[in-house]
Amino acid sequence: MSSSCGAAVPRPSLDPAKFRDPDVTANGARRASVRFRGFETLWFNTGTLCNLACRNCYIESSPSNDSLAYLTASEVAGYLDELATLPPGPGTARQIGFTGGEPFMNPDIVAMLEDALGRGHSALVLTNAMRPMERYKAALQRLRTQHGHRLAIRVSLDHYTPALHELERGPGTWPRTLAGLSWLSDEGFHLTVAGRSCWGEGAAQARDGYARLFAAERIRVNAHDQDALVLFPEMDASLDVLEISEQCWDKVDVHPDDVMCAGSRMVIKRKGAAHPVVVPCTLLPYGDAFEMGRTLSGSMQAVKLNHPHCARFCVLGGGSCSGRAG
Repeated sequence: MSSSCGAAVPRPSLDPAKFRDPDVTANGARRASVRFRGFETLWFNTGTLCNLACRNCYIESSPSNDSLAYLTASEVAGYLDELATLPPGPGTARQIGFTGGEPFMNPDIVAMLEDALGRGHSALVLTNAMRPMERYKAALQRLRTQHGHRLAIRVSLDHYTPALHELERGPGTWPRTLAGLSWLSDEGFHLTVAGRSCWGEGAAQARDGYARLFAAERIRVNAHDQDALVLFPEMDASLDVLEISEQCWDKVDVHPDDVMCAGSRMVIKRKGAAHPVVVPCTLLPYGDAFEMGRTLSGSMQAVKLNHPHCARFCVLGGGSCSGRAG
């Protein structure tokens, strides 16, 4: 992975003494943790296969990476059954999120969405809006008609210019993604966009740029609404970052209840595994140390912030993959 969305800027590498002990930071301070408040968003990683091989994909999705296998509709149903027995978090409607890889490559994606929406949940799908999604246009239109804005689609558009978007996603990806984004907008879907904040420009400049693009293309997304256009902070686990100790909360002006893992968990299935397992969040699918068992009830425990993504993305970057429910 490069340091800043493809920019060759020298950056210090991660100190190897950091993020080794789950309880203590490299300088001997007690590591921060986040208590679980209750399920607000339950994520399903539908599999790591993707139609693209992006330059800085934190999960290393690609057309050949099947290290996380396709979840099945019956496996998702089992977790939704369990979710119904557990107390909710302090939020309102529970959201069911689908990420990947590219979720629309999973052959059970429509059945999963039908199940989640049919139970009264809101559903959020993260997609690049390219050919895999196009195959399901009719099914998506039917789901939108039946469930309205409880179905939300978030499209990854890494920058508001073709050159920088394609620096990440590859040549020819801009017009295809823009076409999918425009179709979703024209059809009246609950649509949001995910960009990146690692291009050396301020948030206001980035939002103004996206606003000009959306206006020119008649895409119905308010670029100045932080829920409609999510600008994700940089993620690169190889770069040095501050470890978060218990004493850091006041200094970083973040409350642990506002960190993503306070109200979210993600279900994954490793290639060759007999069953899925639960991990704290969308950012930590690979490390065995973060596995929390097979059940949602067993995952309702505090999460120790023992990974660079915990510090850079969630605490210092203020990022969260969950969106506002429809």
